[in-house]
Amino acid sequence: MMNSRLPRRVSQLAPAAFLALASCMNMPEHAKVPDAIAAPAHQAITLETMASGVQVYECRAASNDPARFQWTFKAPEAELFETAGYRVGRHYAGPTWEATDGSKVVGQLRAQSPSPDEKAIPWLLLSAQSTSGKGVFSHVTSIQRVNTTGGKAPAEGCDSAHAGRSVRVPYTATYYFYSAKP
Repeated sequence: MMNSRLPRRVSQLAPAAFLALASCMNMPEHAKVPDAIAAPAHQAITLETMASGVQVYECRAASNDPARFQWTFKAPEAELFETAGYRVGRHYAGPTWEATDGSKVVGQLRAQSPSPDEKAIPWLLLSAQSTSGKGVFSHVTSIQRVNTTGGKAPAEGCDSAHAGRSVRVPYTATYYFYSAKP
């Protein structure tokens, strides 16, 4: 008969084991990124996820011209999947990334670069503003968003008659999570 405590014990060790394994092995090559959004040299990739979701925009008056209306970014809403396709978390306002193990990282924009796909949202480099919980995101220091598709605000449909209206624009991206090298 199987020990009923084994699965819980293994799940408690998984985040620590993942970080130890990631620090010992060479992580896969990732997208060639512009220097402007390169992660600091003293950091290494500890997790790669694919995101699939939406960028939410709201029609609002422009802050510098209340007579002009524009789509304003409100928040992302995306599911995160590891390379084999298993759901590992979600991404939402903050910007926040939350793993299924309960750990979270909140990012702060450091730099951006246009996507090679002009119909896609920009590529980003964010620094970890805060982390919480114990798990895969608890030691993250930087986050890169690359390989974006879609997600840009609509070019039209925002005027005074549509003020307050929200749109959800589908997007995909690859997120690389970095931690300090051992």
